[in-house]
Amino acid sequence: MSTDTAHSLADALAVPHSDEPVEAAPGLYLQQVDTQRSLERHWGELRDYAAGVFAELGLDEITSEEVTVLPGAEEVIALLELREQARTGRWDVVVVDCAPTAETLRLLALPEALDWHVNRLLPVGRRLLGALSPVIRHVARVSAPEGQVISAGERLHRGLMDVRRLLTGDQASVRLVLTPEAVVVAEARRTLTSLSLYGYRVDAVVANRVFPAGGADEWRRGWVEAQARRMEEVHASFAPLPVLTIPYLPAEPVGPEALAEVAEHVYAGVDPFAPPTVEPPMRITADELTLALPLADRDDVDLARKGDELIVTAGPYRRVIALPAALARRTISAAALRDGRLRVRFEAGGAK
Repeated sequence: MSTDTAHSLADALAVPHSDEPVEAAPGLYLQQVDTQRSLERHWGELRDYAAGVFAELGLDEITSEEVTVLPGAEEVIALLELREQARTGRWDVVVVDCAPTAETLRLLALPEALDWHVNRLLPVGRRLLGALSPVIRHVARVSAPEGQVISAGERLHRGLMDVRRLLTGDQASVRLVLTPEAVVVAEARRTLTSLSLYGYRVDAVVANRVFPAGGADEWRRGWVEAQARRMEEVHASFAPLPVLTIPYLPAEPVGPEALAEVAEHVYAGVDPFAPPTVEPPMRITADELTLALPLADRDDVDLARKGDELIVTAGPYRRVIALPAALARRTISAAALRDGRLRVRFEAGGAK
């Protein structure tokens, strides 16, 4: 399944495009989500309410349709489709082909961020809805959201949290794909840190388009030497994760047979779908919270405490962690980033 709005899986597997799972080879199915149809199914009530508001403001139907397709909605819907497929019990393994790094990180951070807002705002919103509806209609000249609309929002929230539990569970892991180039390797290093920050396990790194050793001409020798240096950096940076290598092939591997040959070279008899042995990035004990932040620079990591929440920042990414009751009642006694792990110690006392 692809969560990238610029779908290419059907092209890679040489099968017709389809918004339902289509068989590409015996036992192998592919789905490219039709986000417009799925949007109607998962978000219909919210869109109907929004379209109604825009109509009351005097916008025509086309403009309403354009505005109510929110930025990022397609990626969110793809994740909800992933949950639906996992629920069927039809599949032994689901492989998700994600969008480029920045979009994927924003997407993976969304469920927990939405959970934070919903847990604080929705209970208040439900209490105020009945009292404020007449005022909203009188002052703003638009309709307040009905109960079924808020229920639609709650269903969306629950669905995204189901996706997060699915993707951070014991049977799920992430594989980073990179090419041995300076800019790409640097981005992959930051991505590993960010994925760990949000609680996602990375179990391997795939280095793609690696030039085989040798070569008669100077141009190719230059690439081989440059990539060899980058591969040393990759192995040093991502150890102890395995680094799987795909050579730069003489032809583009298109179709199940060509891709199967690549897989045989990459995995060499190892089960690519074995459950991950990597520990969860975050562990909590009676007096300590430990969060894996591999490759994080100490100067880029910040820690703050606000009530019963711990706010961890790593570079441009931030995670708000709701502390369990046992730790929420304690104060932070020490915090240190060492060997790629942030350790926060707590001691008895009020939250601080």
